[in-house]
Amino acid sequence: QGQLVESGGGLVQPGGSLRLSCAASGFSLDYYAIGWFRQAPGKGRERVSCIDSSEGRTGYADSVKGRFTISRDNAKNTVYLQMNSLKPENTAVYYCAGRASVRLLTQLSEYGYWGQGTQVTVSS
Repeated sequence: QGQLVESGGGLVQPGGSLRLSCAASGFSLDYYAIGWFRQAPGKGRERVSCIDSSEGRTGYADSVKGRFTISRDNAKNTVYLQMNSLKPENTAVYYCAGRASVRLLTQLSEYGYWGQGTQVTVSS
């Protein structure tokens, strides 16, 4: 049974950086579109960023453009989310999700595989 596993979360001060990883086990990410989502306490799950399987197309929520960067290393079977200039409002559980597709998937409902999430807390 394949699964996605997030890592890299933690406590960081405002203005700091974190790099989240989404590693696949049991299957290859080569043909998978991947999305990063987050859910803050009391709020719904929202898309942060996404990347397609092979063309390098990416998408970002307006609130993170210019600060977050999504990338993938298929040789390591891992997708990354580099988060810079973090703000307290970025505090949330961050999830990665995947689906076999050639398209850039931007909607939560389009994804089938989900990881368990990693907590990111931005606080002084």
